[in-house]
Amino acid sequence: MFGKVKKSKSRLVNVNEMIQKAIEGKYAIAHINTNNLEWTTAILEAAQETNSPVIIGVSEGAAKYQNGFKNVFDMVNNTMEYLNITVPVALHLDHGSYEGAKKALEAGFSSVMFDGSHYELNENLAKTKEIVELAKKYNASVEAEVGTIGGEEDGVVGQGEVADPNECKMIADLNVSILAAGIGNIHGLYPKNWKGLDFKVLAEIKDTIPSTGLVLHGGTGIPSNQIKKAISLGVVKINVNTECQIAFAQATRKYIQDKKDLDEKKKGFDPRKLLKPGKEAIKDMVIEKMKLFGSLGKA
Repeated sequence: MFGKVKKSKSRLVNVNEMIQKAIEGKYAIAHINTNNLEWTTAILEAAQETNSPVIIGVSEGAAKYQNGFKNVFDMVNNTMEYLNITVPVALHLDHGSYEGAKKALEAGFSSVMFDGSHYELNENLAKTKEIVELAKKYNASVEAEVGTIGGEEDGVVGQGEVADPNECKMIADLNVSILAAGIGNIHGLYPKNWKGLDFKVLAEIKDTIPSTGLVLHGGTGIPSNQIKKAISLGVVKINVNTECQIAFAQATRKYIQDKKDLDEKKKGFDPRKLLKPGKEAIKDMVIEKMKLFGSLGKA
C-alpha cells in the first residue's frame, strides 16, 4: 500500500576527524548516551541547532533495552535522515565487551569502545589490538580504557583507579583513536568526599601520548572549572549520561505533579505530550554541555 521503502545508507562518521579538530582547537566533543527515541531526537536537534559535532553513545545494556544494536543503528541513522541532520554524528558503543564491540561493528556502529580495563594488561593489549584491526574493515574508530573508571556502568563496577602513563602509551601505540584513562573520575553521582580529578596524572599521560585524544568518563557532577582544566590538558571527549537522565526524570515528574496527564480534554495522557518535557530537558542539558565543552559552531 505504501510502496517500497528504500533502505538508507549510513550517515554516520567515525570520530577520527572530529577528535583531531578538537585536539587542534582545544575543545571537547560531547558524548551523550541515548536510551530511546526521545533521547536520540533531543541529542540530534541540539547538535544541529548549535552546529556542533556529537557522539551518540549507547551501552550494551541500553542497546538491549532498545531491542539490539541494529535497532539502535537504524533509529539513529533514520532519525538523522528525517531531521536532515548535517553535522558530524558518530554512533559509539560505550564500555563494550569484546563480543559486544564486534556485534556493534557488524550492526553499523561507526565507533566502539572496548573496555578491557578489567583484564590483565597483556590481555587488554591483545584484545584491544584485535578490535582495532577489525574496526579498520568497517572504517570505524576505537576507544580503549586504562585504569578502571569508578562507579557502575551496566553492572561493571570500578573503584576510580588512576591510570599508569606507561600503560596508556602501550595501549595508544595500538593506534586507538581515543583513550579513556582513569584520573579519579567515576560514573554516576559524585560523593561529597570526592577528591577531584588528578590533573598531575592527566598532564603526565598527555605528555606521554601527545597525539592521542583523551576521554573523560563520568562527566556528570564534575565542577565546570575542573572540566575546563581537563580540556586544557588534552581531554577531547566527555561522556554525559546521568545528568540527562535526572533532567528527564525531573521534567516528567513535574508534568505529572502538575496533573497535566489527567487533562482529558487536552489528552494530556498522550505519551507524545507526557514525554515532551523530558525530551526538551535533555536537549537543553546537551546544549549546556556543548557550550561548556567549547564545541558550539565546530561542526
